[in-house]
Amino acid sequence: MDRLAEQAEAKINALSTHQSYGEVTKILGLLVEIAGFGSSLSIGSICHLRPNDQTNIPCEVVGFKDGHALLMPFGTLEGVGLGCRAYIQDTPPTITPDDRWLGRVINGMAEPIDGLGPLYQGGHPVRLKNKPPPPHSRQRLGKQLDLGVRAVNTFLATCQGQRMGIFSGSGVGKSVLLSMMARYTAADVSVIGLVGERGREVQEFLEDDLGPDGLARSVVVVATGDEPALMRRQAAYVTLAVAEYFRSQGKQVLCLIDSVTRFAMAQREIGLSAGEPPTSKGYPPTTFGELARLLERAGPGAPGEGSITGLFSVLVEGDDHNEPISDAVRGIVDGHIVMAREIADRGRYPAINVLKSVSRSMPAALSDEQNAIIRRAKQVVTTYEDMAELIRLGAYRRGSDPAVDEALVLYPQIEEFLTQNKNDSTTIEDGFMRLSDILGMEYMGISHG
Repeated sequence: MDRLAEQAEAKINALSTHQSYGEVTKILGLLVEIAGFGSSLSIGSICHLRPNDQTNIPCEVVGFKDGHALLMPFGTLEGVGLGCRAYIQDTPPTITPDDRWLGRVINGMAEPIDGLGPLYQGGHPVRLKNKPPPPHSRQRLGKQLDLGVRAVNTFLATCQGQRMGIFSGSGVGKSVLLSMMARYTAADVSVIGLVGERGREVQEFLEDDLGPDGLARSVVVVATGDEPALMRRQAAYVTLAVAEYFRSQGKQVLCLIDSVTRFAMAQREIGLSAGEPPTSKGYPPTTFGELARLLERAGPGAPGEGSITGLFSVLVEGDDHNEPISDAVRGIVDGHIVMAREIADRGRYPAINVLKSVSRSMPAALSDEQNAIIRRAKQVVTTYEDMAELIRLGAYRRGSDPAVDEALVLYPQIEEFLTQNKNDSTTIEDGFMRLSDILGMEYMGISHG
């Protein structure tokens, strides 16, 4: 009864005592101009176009020009004409998540799309465009989070509240890597945002990659590539808002977004339509500001709250790891996982390049013993890859260099260690135990930081 009372009170408080509206004066592509709204609108305000009694098209204010407001719709503009009324929503856009959202699939408007009936509404609204927590009130990073992937647990230790970027070209396996982490993580809850995803792949991701067990403790937010730019951008905001709700409940949350690049592309469409000047690769200046505001929302919460560990995939255009979005994200997050096409081409998945990847919480996240194992493993990989060309050509003679001779024996075993089927999981301790056995080092299983 208390929960029902909370929900009723939240809905009553959200009701408005009056309604303001403007009228459509111009439509250019997906940009709608309205007039007659007075001073009641600002950037980010929500309006609802109602061409008839049965149709309601939510829109967002993206700019102002010559005394008119510029709107972009969350859906199609069928039926909208000049003089159509635009009703102004006088409350900021919010959602009301609930623990019973776990196992559900929702869209960018926080509406269910899994055919399992309506969503339960919680009693505490969360703003879609929340500000990141103030720096002085945040906790520090927690202990290492088990993500179930050997290469990440050992070479790229990720702490609770850390934000990592996964940089990869198309078809190199980043979506499968994200699904493995969501399925096998030791976090309490996973919140997964599929932003601009192919419609065909959504069901495959849910059933084959994530699986019933992974879905049962996840909330999945979906906006496919054919949806309007505002819906794709909104899906990322909803993903962070749901994660913030669970963080406020004291839970350890794993937040995955695939991909941040498509969020940036949606912001580019919106910015250019609103008349912003294009800069690097056509991205307007607001794109980079929005990226920082979105990604900074993840991380540790205030004392007494949980934390959001963020894993954000970046679709590297043309395998150029220095393109504008990759560069911007690398400067915001706390480490990057680089996936290489040449590694995928030789059949090693996940195709993580452990030498080019870095976690900024290391070495503090690991014990001295674990750090010694990782340093030794990286030395072996580096030694082999420095000589790989000569080895392939048959120009290296065994016995010329003891370090290279050792690398010739150990490198294939390390490659096998880094290879992991999507249906397998390995804990942090098991990963270090296996790696120490390969290197012939003693490992006592000292608990990590």
